Amino acid sequence: MTAQPPEPFSRPAPSGELRASHDDREAVVEQLRDAAAEGRIDLDELDTRLEQALTSKTYAELAVLTADLPQQQPAADLPPLVLRGGLHGASRGPGRWEVPGHVVAQGGLAGVKLDFTGVECRLAEVRVEAYGEAAGVTIVIPDGWAADTSAIDPGIGGLKDKTTSDRLPGTPLIRLTGSGGIAGVVIRHPNRWERRKLSSKPAQG
Repeated sequence: MTAQPPEPFSRPAPSGELRASHDDREAVVEQLRDAAAEGRIDLDELDTRLEQALTSKTYAELAVLTADLPQQQPAADLPPLVLRGGLHGASRGPGRWEVPGHVVAQGGLAGVKLDFTGVECRLAEVRVEAYGEAAGVTIVIPDGWAADTSAIDPGIGGLKDKTTSDRLPGTPLIRLTGSGGIAGVVIRHPNRWERRKLSSKPAQG
């Protein structure tokens, strides 16, 4: 029996030679824009690198563009975000902030508001521990995001889930745990006033 020649492309390509996806290029674009906003590269260099990022074919070509910039910590590896209402209240968002895989919100005496509107989150799932305590916790998620509230204890204050199940592809699932406590926990989409406020903000370039 005649020996067959080896299959073409049977050798795994080194990681740098692998083809980059649209998401890979977009992630580098965001890192470059953040670096320019922090003053690490000037606008002319930003334009040059953005053009190269959008036309890059491989991981190696993308890596060159961010080799001299601090590497961002993957969101899944970020420490939990803990918000404590205490005596004065606490909030995070809306707008751009780095979403970790685990968030703890403790209402305390003045309450906590956690607003995911406007964030860029590539995680498939975010676990939110919410404890209403004396003042309550309000969680706002963008349209197209969905929440699983089956594991939370409603407590005395209860749980108000005003979200829809219309989850868009590529958006995270908010998995809610914890307890409503005395004041309760609310999870919802932006209300009319919040939508108006967001629409009035100038677009960020």
